[in-house]
Amino acid sequence: MRLRLERTNFPRPGLYLTDTPRPRCGDCAGQGIHEWDYGDDTGEYAGTDWAYCPCWNPDGRWLLLPLPRRPRWLPRRGTGRDPWGPGGYSDEPPF
Repeated sequence: MRLRLERTNFPRPGLYLTDTPRPRCGDCAGQGIHEWDYGDDTGEYAGTDWAYCPCWNPDGRWLLLPLPRRPRWLPRRGTGRDPWGPGGYSDEPPF
């Protein structure tokens, strides 16, 4: 197991300890998956299939520290103002 810390919001906000693929794996070269393209009856590209490499467990994650959810009344993205509008930067030459 190669462990790292990850902050995520799914399935609940928290700091998780997650497993990562083995960096020097000879099968997947550290990607954690095997990919192969396949074709249809005429030989044209029809998609890509993939499978997890045995060097990695993608379900291996453990919650270390639950984080509180953000209140709904707290704005999520800035102030909603246009930074290039009249309250932001000038549009007078030279730009």
